Amino acid sequence: MELEQANSTVTTKPSSYSSFLEKIVLHRQLVMSLAGGGFLLAGFLAEFGEGSLWGVAAVIFYVLSYGVGGFYKAKEGLDDLIQDRSLNVEVLMILAALGAASIGYWNEGAILIFIFSLSGAMETYTWQKSEKDLSALVKMAPLEANRVTDTEELELVSVDELQIGDRIMIRSGERVPADGVVTRGTTSIDESTITGESVPVNKDIDDDVFNGTMNERGSIVVEVTKENANSLFQKMIRLVEQAKSNRPPTQQFIEKVEGPYVITVLILVALMLVVPPFVFGAPFQETFYQAMVLLVVASPCAVVASVMPALLAAISNGARRGVLMKGGTYLEQLSKAQAIAFDKTGTITKGEPTVTDFHIFHENDRNQILANAVSIERQSNHPLAKAIVAFGDKEKVNGAEMIQSSEDITGYGVKAQINEETWMIGNFEMMSQFQSNPSIDHTLEEKWQGEGKTVVYISRNNEVAAMLAIKDEIREEAKELIADLHKLGMKTIMITGDHEATAKSIAVEAGLDDWISHCLPEQKVSEIERLREKYGSVVMVGDGVNDAPAMAKADIGIAMGSGTDVAIDTADIVLMKSELKKINSSFKLSSRLNRIVKQNLVFSVSVILLLIAANFAQQLSLPLGVIGHEGSTILVILNGLRLLK
Repeated sequence: MELEQANSTVTTKPSSYSSFLEKIVLHRQLVMSLAGGGFLLAGFLAEFGEGSLWGVAAVIFYVLSYGVGGFYKAKEGLDDLIQDRSLNVEVLMILAALGAASIGYWNEGAILIFIFSLSGAMETYTWQKSEKDLSALVKMAPLEANRVTDTEELELVSVDELQIGDRIMIRSGERVPADGVVTRGTTSIDESTITGESVPVNKDIDDDVFNGTMNERGSIVVEVTKENANSLFQKMIRLVEQAKSNRPPTQQFIEKVEGPYVITVLILVALMLVVPPFVFGAPFQETFYQAMVLLVVASPCAVVASVMPALLAAISNGARRGVLMKGGTYLEQLSKAQAIAFDKTGTITKGEPTVTDFHIFHENDRNQILANAVSIERQSNHPLAKAIVAFGDKEKVNGAEMIQSSEDITGYGVKAQINEETWMIGNFEMMSQFQSNPSIDHTLEEKWQGEGKTVVYISRNNEVAAMLAIKDEIREEAKELIADLHKLGMKTIMITGDHEATAKSIAVEAGLDDWISHCLPEQKVSEIERLREKYGSVVMVGDGVNDAPAMAKADIGIAMGSGTDVAIDTADIVLMKSELKKINSSFKLSSRLNRIVKQNLVFSVSVILLLIAANFAQQLSLPLGVIGHEGSTILVILNGLRLLK
C-alpha cells in the first residue's frame, strides 16, 4: 500500500440513549440522592392521609428514602469503619438518622439523609468538575500509530511498540502519537495540550512535534526521537496522576484529626444521653433528640471539604495555562517561599548564546584552531558549544583534524586528543587546573566579562591558543518577572557557573537582588542549602541537567518545559511553554488558594460552634441543624470552585 493511501475508518456516533446511560452512571450518586428526596416527599404527603394504612405507607416511603438516598454515604462510612477501622463524619450521620427514626422522627431523619446525601453528591460532582481538565489530558494520549515500513507501507502498531528511529505517518485530524522530528510534509499543529496556547504552530522539515498534540492540516511523516514512556506528554500524564493523589499539609492534618474528633463527638453524645436523664431527671426523648442534633451539627463535613475541592480547582486552573504541578503540597507552599533562585542560561537569559568576539594568541592559525574547536564542540549539546559551532559555520572554517578521543569535564569544559595533541575548551578554572602558568590576557578577559559576556578558552598542549566571548541576551520577561516578584516581597538570586564579572553584569541588568558565581552543579546544592538557612523556604528555577540536584534540594523546583528530561523529572512544577511570567501567576494562584482555604476553615468552624451553642440552648431543631450544617458544606465547596476562574 502506498503511503498516501490510507485505509479509511468508519466511526459511529454513540446513540443518545447510550450517552444518557453513561451520564446516569457517572452521576449515579446524585441520581440516588434525588430519588431519596422523591421518597421523602411521598412519605411527607402520605402523612396527610387518614387511617393507619397511610401511616404505614409513610414509614415505608421514609425507609426507602433512608435506603436509597443514604446508600453511598452509608457505604463510604461502613467501608472506612470495617476496612480501615476509622471513624468519619458519615458514621455520625448514620447514627443521627437511625437515632431520630428510633424515637419516631422518621421525617426528620429522612430530611437529614436527603440533605447529607445531596451535599455529598454535589461534592463528588465538584471534584469531577475540578479534575476535568486534568483527566481529559490522559484521555488524549494516542494508543496506536501508523508506522511506515521500509517498503513505504503503513502498519498499525501500539505506541508502546515504537522505537527511536521509526517513521510514523500522521494524517490531518489525528493526534501525534510520539515525540519526533518532521521528515516529510508541512502542517500546523495545535499544541494546546502541551503549552495551553490554542493558536496552531506551523511545522516544517526538521521541526519538533510532541505526543498528544493535534495535527490540524496536511499529512506528515515523523521520525520518532523518544519512546512512548519518555515522551513529554507521558511525563505530563504522570505529573497529573501525582497531582491528583498528593495531599497538601493542611488536608493531611484535617484527615489526621478527623478520627479522634469523631470519637470525641460520640463520647459527648453518650454523656448527653446519660447525664441529663439520670442526674437531672430530664425527659429521655427530648434529651435523645438533642443528642441526635449534636451528632449532626458537630460533624466536620464542611471542614473536611474546605481544602481538596479548592486545591483541585487551582491545579486545574494552572494546567489549562500550561503550568503542571506534581501535587497540591507544592502549590500550597509556593506562596510561602521567601526567596527564589534562578539558573542563568536558558532561564534568565534566552538560552541562545552567540559568539561576539574571537581572539588569537601568538599568531596561531586562526582557521585551524577554530576548525578543531568546532569539531570538538559538535559532539556536545551545551548551549555554549552550539554557539561555537554556529560561529564556525558562519565563518565557513574547514580542515578540522580527526578527533581520537574526547572527554566532558562537568562544570569546566571538554578535553580532546587530536593527532597526539591535547586540546581543551573551557573556562579559566580548567586552564588553571591543567596548566601551571596559563597565558591569558586578563585585560581583555575583564573587559568582556564587564560587558556580561562569558569567556571561553581554547588551549593546545597546555598553552592557551585563543579565547572567545559569548553573549546570551536577557529575556525581557525575566526583567518583568523579577520586578513582579519584588512586589510580592521575594528575594531573587541568580546561581551560575560564570565568572563574577559576567554574573554581576547579568544580575544587575535583570534587576536581581543577588548573584552567586563560579558554581559547579554540586556547589549549587550547597548554595541552596545556605539560602534555605538564611531565608527559610526557597524555590529553584532551572532547565538543565546541572540544575536538577539544586532543584531537588530546594523546597520547590520549577523546570522550564524546554529543558532537559532530567530537570522536568526532578521539578515539582513544570512550565510547559517555558514562559517565566507563569511563575508570577503561579505565586498569585498559590496565594489565592491559601486565602480561600483559610476562609473556608474559619467559616466552617464558626458555623459548627454556632450550631453546637444553639443546640445546647435548645434553640435548634434537627431539620434546621441539617440545613445549617450541610449548607455550610456546600458553600465552602462553591467558594473553592472560584479558583477555576
